Amino acid sequence: MRLRLVGGRVGVGALRALLDVAQRWGDGRVHLTGRANVQLRGLPRDPRAAREQPVVHADVASEILATGLVPSRTHELVRNVMVSPQTGSFGGRADLRPVADRLDRALCADPRLAALPGRFLLVLDDGRGDLVDRSCDLGLVALDDRDGQLRVGDAWGPVVPLARAHENLVDHAREFLRVRGQGPDAPWHVAELPLPLARTEPPDPRVPEPCPPLGFGPVAGGRHVAVPGAALDHEVLREAVGTGTPASSVVVTPWRGLLVPDGATDARGAVGVGA
Repeated sequence: MRLRLVGGRVGVGALRALLDVAQRWGDGRVHLTGRANVQLRGLPRDPRAAREQPVVHADVASEILATGLVPSRTHELVRNVMVSPQTGSFGGRADLRPVADRLDRALCADPRLAALPGRFLLVLDDGRGDLVDRSCDLGLVALDDRDGQLRVGDAWGPVVPLARAHENLVDHAREFLRVRGQGPDAPWHVAELPLPLARTEPPDPRVPEPCPPLGFGPVAGGRHVAVPGAALDHEVLREAVGTGTPASSVVVTPWRGLLVPDGATDARGAVGVGA
């Protein structure tokens, strides 16, 4: 079972609860993915479900839902939103956490968008260039603290205000559903459409060059902790968040690590700007 973490952000308490579920029902670990999500393995299936339907046991599902990590059962498969892991913590041209939150709410608010393919991916780069070369279906790159340029498949879209970027992305997602059609041969990705999804634009001169992946160890604004085998257990999490006054939230990164931010946390449990 894979759980989507918008921008990789997750409370340490919720992660511990998920590890408890993995210990009781699965292989005892929470596995990190290349899309900054998490998954559990070895879970028992519901014996009442048809053999071809991989439905997890109802008791397990209830415990996973109790962690609070599934805000929408209908839209869980399409909440694939990657964000620069350090955004709002250190560097970057803009804090894209509010953009990601608005985008997540907008996706879940539209029943039609539950039909997006499960591999449909949205990628938000805060202008530092860490995700600007990551392939996506739809995306956004911050050009400054007010504007960003959309990515539409392999092409560039218009420059839009960051405050309205979630609306533009959701409109493009709706258009993708309209033009892709239905059936087993319907395209899964924007780049697979026979015609461009929207009018393309040249990349803005402010689009950053790609930068290398975030290294492991001490980094600006915190520590990027390597997770052996991308398989997290209670001991690795305890060592990562520290003792004394441990971090209340971490960020699962696209490089299958944990970013443990420094500084105080805000009311949402995320790291405050200026940490």
